[in-house]
Amino acid sequence: MNTGPRLAQSYADELGLFSTAFVYDNALAICALLSARRGVDPHALALGDGLLFAQEHDPDFADGRLRQAYNVGPYTFYDGSPQPDGLVRADGAANVGWQFGFLGTAVGDMAWPGIALAQLYERTRDRRHLDGAVRIAEWIVDRTTSAFPLGGYTFGVNGADESIPNGSTEHNIDVTAFFTLLHQAGAGRRWRESAKVARAFVDRMWEPAGGYFYTGTNDGTEINRAPLPLDPQTWSWLALREKRYAKALDWAASTLAARDVAGPATSQMPAGAAVSGVTFSSASLVSTARYNDIQVHPQGVWLEGTAQLATAFADRGGRSDRARAQGLIEQVRVAQQALGGGQHLGGAPLPAGGGVVAASSLIDTGFGFGYFQVQHVGATSWHVMASRGANPFVRAGLS
Repeated sequence: MNTGPRLAQSYADELGLFSTAFVYDNALAICALLSARRGVDPHALALGDGLLFAQEHDPDFADGRLRQAYNVGPYTFYDGSPQPDGLVRADGAANVGWQFGFLGTAVGDMAWPGIALAQLYERTRDRRHLDGAVRIAEWIVDRTTSAFPLGGYTFGVNGADESIPNGSTEHNIDVTAFFTLLHQAGAGRRWRESAKVARAFVDRMWEPAGGYFYTGTNDGTEINRAPLPLDPQTWSWLALREKRYAKALDWAASTLAARDVAGPATSQMPAGAAVSGVTFSSASLVSTARYNDIQVHPQGVWLEGTAQLATAFADRGGRSDRARAQGLIEQVRVAQQALGGGQHLGGAPLPAGGGVVAASSLIDTGFGFGYFQVQHVGATSWHVMASRGANPFVRAGLS
């Protein structure tokens, strides 16, 4: 058994990304594992060690950053070239995901591992976890504090280490929660003030007339008003728990509702099956995009997002919220049993009815990428947290 630092492959082999491990998915897995049992889950510890190793052994930088993704197991690439290393390269460096261009560092992709390490610290009191989280936070402040009128923190850097001026509502929600956790963990008063920078950006993205959050900004000056994505609506409640923003959940449940039923040519549902939930964004519902020569399905259900909405309803806890949460969880369980069979991880078969696929049928996010009917650590982790009534954004939210 491999006892060295490691991260989890994000998707089943069928997606074609081989052993790619996205740091966002691994952070979610840590939070889900902590929510599923008391004490310190050894698998959560192992993934935490993997994040710390990647941070400490970047082949090019020593500034606390993480890359978007890493390679975590040997495989043969499409051009026939062998990729023999796991997370630890032969030279001892972290095996960054250069084959697919996953070399950049986005603020959200930093904040989530920071959240996971802060939550680990709450369980372990191991200073390594808090110190690693603080290094992530320092990178965010040093490299992405916006000088543009809308403020907040910018998107991050690309693979060439060039700053990206976009600002994401979702990312600034992540940072608000992350920096608040650091302050509460005793990492310093400065993080409460830094959290306010992100929070001010989030507040500017609120549309009171419609009851939803805009996605962010493309240039730091003008608000990007379309498309309208799900995650700022769900995560805003989980991170902020502010009543004036609570109706964003109801907007998402209604406006982004999707029902995938076998029959239409673009649906990938098996005969007789149906799944209801929500999709990724307003653009998903009208998209005619194609990925890998497959037409997207406008009524495809984004199962990760459906579990996010269930988590948020359960946390809000209103008169009908728990029933709504349970209904969404049941729909994800339907998908868990009906979809993703016969898939593999590192060439080995995955057990039936285990992981949750990213989407019931291929969907377009409206942001230049899609989600496929492939088992996904992120979707599975949100399903676990929804089922446990957990909230990864707040202190003691995984207890």
